[in-house]
Amino acid sequence: MTMDSLLAEVSRLHFPNAPATPAQLAAFEARVGWKLDEDLRAFYLHCDGCTLFKPRADALYRVLPLAEIRRARQAIRASDEDQDGAQSVFTLVDMQDSDYVVLDSTQHDAGRYPLFDAFHETFPEVERIASTFAEFLERALRSGNRAFWLSG
Repeated sequence: MTMDSLLAEVSRLHFPNAPATPAQLAAFEARVGWKLDEDLRAFYLHCDGCTLFKPRADALYRVLPLAEIRRARQAIRASDEDQDGAQSVFTLVDMQDSDYVVLDSTQHDAGRYPLFDAFHETFPEVERIASTFAEFLERALRSGNRAFWLSG
């Protein structure tokens, strides 16, 4: 599916936030020191985060608004030390219970960031679960509100 189709589905069937402004995107990029890729830029201009399947309090998938994206080691380990994860790894999706989907801002595939599962008990070890945000979003939307990369 195209990113436009995925975003239309998010708006029609899920719980999107209001769009981010271009100024908010620029402020975010200045704060974190890396640029959003094409998929993420389209997503955040469409909605500044969302929850899938259920409203925020009950959501398994919560794509974070720009203001809540931070270094994964701070979110997961409450630390900003290198032994607790690379400074280039950032939270993107809150999966509840201190588990996140993250991206590493130093890794690009064809100009897009792959996404990784960051399980709080094994972090900073991560497992690649999608090659792009669009792939992640499509698989999440088809997941029936389950973490699609987990067996069973």
